[in-house]
Amino acid sequence: MAAHSVAQWLKKENTTFGFCNASKKLVDISALLWAAKAHCLPGLGVCMQLEDLMQNLKLMTRDIIEGVSSDEVLGPDEFMNCKKAHEVQAMSEAVASLAKCCRVKQVIDVGSGKGYLCSYLSMRFNLQVFGIDSSSTNTHGAHERNRKLKKFSKAYQKPDRATKKQPLDSEDGSKQHSRNFITKEKEHFGAQAETSALSRQVTNDLSTSDNAAVCSLDPNDSDSGSSFLSMLSLDVIEDVSPRVHPSQLSLEDREKRKRENLERKTREGRGNDSDGSLFSPLTSYITAKTELKTLITELEDAVLVGLHTCGDLAPSTLRMFRAKQEMRAVCSVGCCYHLLSEEFDQDRQGCVDGVCGFPMSQYLKAQACFCGRNARMSACLALERVSAGGGLPMESLFYRAVFEKRVGNVYSKASSFVDYVRRALRKLDLDDTTLSDGDIQSYHELYSPRMNEMVAFNMLKVTLAPCIEGLILLDRLCYLKEQDSVSHTALVQLFDPLQSPRCYAVVGIKESTV
Repeated sequence: MAAHSVAQWLKKENTTFGFCNASKKLVDISALLWAAKAHCLPGLGVCMQLEDLMQNLKLMTRDIIEGVSSDEVLGPDEFMNCKKAHEVQAMSEAVASLAKCCRVKQVIDVGSGKGYLCSYLSMRFNLQVFGIDSSSTNTHGAHERNRKLKKFSKAYQKPDRATKKQPLDSEDGSKQHSRNFITKEKEHFGAQAETSALSRQVTNDLSTSDNAAVCSLDPNDSDSGSSFLSMLSLDVIEDVSPRVHPSQLSLEDREKRKRENLERKTREGRGNDSDGSLFSPLTSYITAKTELKTLITELEDAVLVGLHTCGDLAPSTLRMFRAKQEMRAVCSVGCCYHLLSEEFDQDRQGCVDGVCGFPMSQYLKAQACFCGRNARMSACLALERVSAGGGLPMESLFYRAVFEKRVGNVYSKASSFVDYVRRALRKLDLDDTTLSDGDIQSYHELYSPRMNEMVAFNMLKVTLAPCIEGLILLDRLCYLKEQDSVSHTALVQLFDPLQSPRCYAVVGIKESTV
């Protein structure tokens, strides 16, 4: 159907997008569905795919930007769950390409969490990455993850020429052997004793092998051309040397050991390695007004990134990009739209110093654009997953609708509606003994016949979800386009929405100062 024909059909018979112009009631569901499809990001045709972004960056640099091919590097799924691996691999390609396009070697990751993206960017692409998170718990977790991951850091790097000669899908290929050796991250981090035993085995191999460079990853395979040691960083081998008691050292050697220990603790405290293989996790609450040089003394020109930055942190990231001269490019993937603050909300809850998360652009501010919490909650729904049969937790939604109070996650622990209500009342510090089981169950029986109405209502919310998300993301894109210093902008679908529903990145590049 032609575009003008669709527009005429959507507005037929005194209706607009399926709603009666007079009564404002929904009278044509088909028209509403057509309108929703036409006004989501794919329907508007304003997004590009990751491959298109990579190609554009190649043209901008007039150079070849190397992407990450799954047959060139051990995939991050060896260290993360499938969803996180998918996100980190795709976003790291985009960020590394932006860094090369802008000729920078630093990356600032805002809301870095446990540092999954940071560590992959630093080890795979040799970028200096600073991860900033407001949670000290997350920063501590990132430090611990770094400390343990460094023993396996070579797993992220490209195979050497000798390794590439092996077919990666063969039983003797480097990919297969590295997977024999490198198990899931959670197994690594719970098996320090096994790591020590492995280190001793490495020492034995070094002392008995004529050529350590061809030591097999598989202890049962002595003919493999893959290098056992090539998958390990040097500290795995260095740590196994027998330690001499201080009483047996000379005064000079004791002083030398003290200096070495102090230097090592300093490096670990900063979360950075002398060989640049680790990133620096930092704890701080930051806004566009934060002076980054007070946090990062060695700050240079950098790419600013945020992977699933929650609520107002995503718009703050874009404002920081505009305000900080050192930030040459930005790649921001937001989430948790329900936590956004709104300028034209009467209560203006969550706005800090008069700065709100929505709208950002002057275009929507001029129209006093307002979504409201219910609409923003709907924007968090995943249409693609529901369409693929994922469904919605209808019973949980029904319980909450009947109870009519926000009580958080109670349903997962409840065995029935009666149990749900009693748990919810206790959570609200209310006396649940005043109601009998029969009284509570009568509410369930009273409203059960209307459950189909609730299902239909929630399916309509899911249908409109991409339109509301699109409004929020286009507002952010428009904000970047309004900045004179920003030369290139794009809205890029980085992820498969079935694996990661919040799949869109707002990308911006500043004018070159060269």
